[in-house]
Amino acid sequence: MMDAEGEGVPPAGSSRQDDRDVMWAAKRKQFMSQPSTVATRRQQAVCVRRAYKNYGPKKNPNVILDSLSMTVPKGTIYGLLGASGCGKTTLLSCIVGRRRLNSGELWVLGGHPGSQGSGVPGPRVAYMPQEIALYGEFTLRETLTFFGGINGLNAKTIDERMEFYLKLLQLPHHSRFVKSLSGGQQRRMSLAATLLHHPELLILDEPTVGVDPVVRQNIWDHLVEITRLGQTTVIITTHYIDETRQAHLIGLMRGGKLLAEESPRSLLAQYACISLEDVFLKLSVMQNKGKRRRSSIAQEVISQIAVPAISNPALDISEEDNGEMSGEFGDNVSMSSRGQEVVENMPDPMNLDIPDEEIVPKTFADSFRVFQWIHMKPLMWKNLLWMWRNVGVMAFIIGLPLVQIILFCDAIGKDLTDIKLAIVNYELPANNIYDFECPIIPGCNQSILSCRYLDELTRRSFDLRYFHTEEEAEDYVRSGDAWGVVSFPPNYTEALIDRMDAGRYADEVAINSSIMSIAMDMTDQQVYFMIYRDVMYAFQTFIRDVLSSCGMNPDLGKIPMKFHEPIYGPVVPNFTDFAAPGVLLTIVFFLSVALTSGAMLIERNEGMLERYLVSGITGIEILFSHVVTQFMIMATQSCLVLITAFAIYDITVVGSVVYVLMMIILSGFCGMCFGFVVSCACDTERTATYMALGSFLPIVMLCGIIWPIEGMQSVLKFCARFMPLTYPTDSVRNIMQRGWSLSDADVYFGFLVIIGWILVFLTISILLLKFKKG
Repeated sequence: MMDAEGEGVPPAGSSRQDDRDVMWAAKRKQFMSQPSTVATRRQQAVCVRRAYKNYGPKKNPNVILDSLSMTVPKGTIYGLLGASGCGKTTLLSCIVGRRRLNSGELWVLGGHPGSQGSGVPGPRVAYMPQEIALYGEFTLRETLTFFGGINGLNAKTIDERMEFYLKLLQLPHHSRFVKSLSGGQQRRMSLAATLLHHPELLILDEPTVGVDPVVRQNIWDHLVEITRLGQTTVIITTHYIDETRQAHLIGLMRGGKLLAEESPRSLLAQYACISLEDVFLKLSVMQNKGKRRRSSIAQEVISQIAVPAISNPALDISEEDNGEMSGEFGDNVSMSSRGQEVVENMPDPMNLDIPDEEIVPKTFADSFRVFQWIHMKPLMWKNLLWMWRNVGVMAFIIGLPLVQIILFCDAIGKDLTDIKLAIVNYELPANNIYDFECPIIPGCNQSILSCRYLDELTRRSFDLRYFHTEEEAEDYVRSGDAWGVVSFPPNYTEALIDRMDAGRYADEVAINSSIMSIAMDMTDQQVYFMIYRDVMYAFQTFIRDVLSSCGMNPDLGKIPMKFHEPIYGPVVPNFTDFAAPGVLLTIVFFLSVALTSGAMLIERNEGMLERYLVSGITGIEILFSHVVTQFMIMATQSCLVLITAFAIYDITVVGSVVYVLMMIILSGFCGMCFGFVVSCACDTERTATYMALGSFLPIVMLCGIIWPIEGMQSVLKFCARFMPLTYPTDSVRNIMQRGWSLSDADVYFGFLVIIGWILVFLTISILLLKFKKG
């Protein structure tokens, strides 16, 4: 209904408006008539006395929230109005216990926010943030079931209230997914989740943005209805100033100060305005009165406004003190630092100091209760439901370590094949080098023994290329087409036989002529070691074969050293077996980091984490809910990795597979905890990615996968011992290749180290969740 001036406010004779005025007048009279006792003050929903918020040097040392004083009696609707960036959201975050004041006192529902037994944060308060803060993969029913569950509602109550709020807010069927709703519908759905459990204190941060006028009126009618009996208190911020005419009390906020705190009708009458927007404009003009510099536009506007001569200390502001403020959850702000005056527009019956808070007795069992099942159950259900709705992503996450261990086993540690060597054999006729293969004459034959040796090289998967001269062969290596040159002198066979027959009496000519020349490309150390090993082994096999075929003792061709069977490990070491322990731990560790940091950052950036904490869910409960659900994924990954590595690729494991599985699961758990640290310490996905990638290389390089720790520089060797995967890698290697058990110190110390890192990461995560606000 429109009044004479066209304003959308019910006339004085309307029953609904008169009822609200009469009820509000009765409440004020009741407060005024009662003595200011503890019991009286505890009826207040919110009472703020000279609140002072300083954002500190991390942001800007000159950025502060000016002192203010406000009182919200129980059972009222309090409209907190002001332009964007004036500090409304920051004040609300202080009320729900997510920010702390530097000085002043804040009294909410009979206690200080965050204190034991206050219920704030907790189920006594509900907070609708500016973000949608909903899971798009959930249906409307699942969303309300989750929010009802964390606030202790049973299934029957949730269903009854769901039908009511879906109808009230004109939302579609409960089987629709949140992501399929329009922006306005999603905002209404966020409001439904806030209203669901009927809290004592309802804090709504711009709930009607993007909502059509009909639904907006339904929302306000419902807010008036739930406050009628005095059991629910509502604090609401909005950009639509005139819609707050239905509020019992409004506070106009600008520059970190309350310009006025009165009922809408009193403000309109006091400042002789027809709309609350005009009241706010007049108060802003009065606040800016006395500034030395004004823009021409502002001067023109001010000159057209008749400002009444009303004394208000909050409106006195000098040009030096004037500024702007942003309190949108930690944004940089700049505003007045003056805070010596307290706004008291309306008579305040509770004007005495707030008494000391009563301490709720804490039992011995409470000291050991780290989480509540009423919170853990819906949190774990939510995590499992999210995984089910993102089955493609989860299949990729579970299968990724399987792909990585397959790539490792197929690509790392295998013997070299098709290694090209340039051969210059002067024992062959010059015109026949490229026409026929080197002739192999078996038995005790003493002609062209170089060909018998080259045949042994061919058996070891070398690719031999023949050249006329050493210069041609070296050019072939210089062009990068081969890894080395092997050349034989013209009389190699005769000289080799003379050297073996003469022994210690062999002359220098025979010795020099029996030496094959080898020139290598040494740019790749691993390739060089492999070629050197196979060339040496091929020569020993070649000599033993020649001696044996001539009826001589083949051991004469051995180097006078005897290597017995290895105490641990195979005769020919396998690099795959050496690197496998570190690779197994590293794969599971860093995939767990990515899994947990991503999940936590999604909740944080979409506003869900803030909503959980205001609902009374603790950081420990959030962490443990992710630990329980994602532990199942990590355990599945670990089992698949072990089955692939041991059953399919036959990686050496002498000791207990159970111990290896235990260490891999602990490594994944440690990675999950490190992911929590990353997500709690970083504000964006980009920063979290940089932090995770930045930690990857140091951990991999220093844990002994790429190179043994014994070969590192002394300082790095000391630092490597403190990395999360160094001792665990040694522990798993001792189990897999030496068969040691937990009774050995080098094994159980690895388990102790990784458990210690898990506790460190969990502690850091909990502290960050507790003290890092916003």
